[in-house]
Amino acid sequence: MTEKELFVQGNEACALGALKAGCTFFAGYPITPSTEIAEIMSNELPKIGGHFIQMEDEIAAVGAIIGASWAGQKVVTATSGPGFSLMQENIGYAVMTETPIVIINMQRGSPSTGQPTRSAQADMMQCRWGSHGDYETIALAPSSVQECFDYTIKAFNLAEKYRCPVFVMADEIVGHMREKITIPENIPITPRQMPEKTENYLPYDAPENGTTPMPSFGQGYNIHVTGLTHDKRGYPSTDDDQTHTQLVTRLCNKITKNTEEIVEIESQYIDDAQTIVLSYGIPSRSALTAVKQARQQGLKVGYIKLKTVWPFPAQQLQQLSKNAKRIIVPELNLGQVYLEVDRVLGKQAKVELIPKIGGALHTPKEILDKILEE
Repeated sequence: MTEKELFVQGNEACALGALKAGCTFFAGYPITPSTEIAEIMSNELPKIGGHFIQMEDEIAAVGAIIGASWAGQKVVTATSGPGFSLMQENIGYAVMTETPIVIINMQRGSPSTGQPTRSAQADMMQCRWGSHGDYETIALAPSSVQECFDYTIKAFNLAEKYRCPVFVMADEIVGHMREKITIPENIPITPRQMPEKTENYLPYDAPENGTTPMPSFGQGYNIHVTGLTHDKRGYPSTDDDQTHTQLVTRLCNKITKNTEEIVEIESQYIDDAQTIVLSYGIPSRSALTAVKQARQQGLKVGYIKLKTVWPFPAQQLQQLSKNAKRIIVPELNLGQVYLEVDRVLGKQAKVELIPKIGGALHTPKEILDKILEE
């Protein structure tokens, strides 16, 4: 078998990526602009002995994939803004129980029902802070159909490695865009890591990277799963300060202490850049065009694309932009990740936002005009 090329939309690429990663279970509720993912999974999963369930709502959808994950399945759901809001409590439960799940969010105009058929980057802070308490997340932001495929596979691999929810934060434009993608012959897939023994097994122990291999129900392991504060056995221990501190700190540290291994950043024209356009997701396409146009005019402008938004790559960005005097952040919202960029880089450079809502993408000219304001 050799690599093959397909002409597909972003939603289809996400579904294909999930199947390639070994997904065998999808539960969800149809919602624009992610519905095509559910449609494809409903057709394809039965062919490989997998299961598709249309749930009554998105609360139940996440509950179902959490349960299926503990039954040994690789799982995914897909949604958009209002559905993502409904998922938040169960997302927190998945964090606390260290359950590997993948959530694809094709973002749309908001708040409330908003603009179901228009694009936005409206949920970027929600995927970081939407549930309650102290926790860390992993969020990937594709800007092309190929990246929808690639990042969905990466999301599954990261979910398995770190036993946590992983988000593919795409948007309506890339979800419904059609482009050629290449499916390689060999794709690295992270399998479910099983414990070596059943006796004296501690399902919530803390090895070197903060993550314990995860067994499945019915395989002979003594497992207790609860959203309550629990000890290494999984048994509730809600009144012990030290147990809670150790547990929640470990859940956070297993992401933050592996940030350099998790995150990916793309950069161009950085060495001499006095101005940097920093973007993620679909605005990155306009941003790169604008940067190239600016350089053709002799301006020292660089380009940074966050492939991974959470955990936020603070140290990497500080190093990449150490010579810049100005950071420009185009976002399809009124300023979400911009605030994080300003927190991290605001002391060494002037951070400026190009906000845009309503459904349309930034044009390269809009970004170039901002560059030329200096």
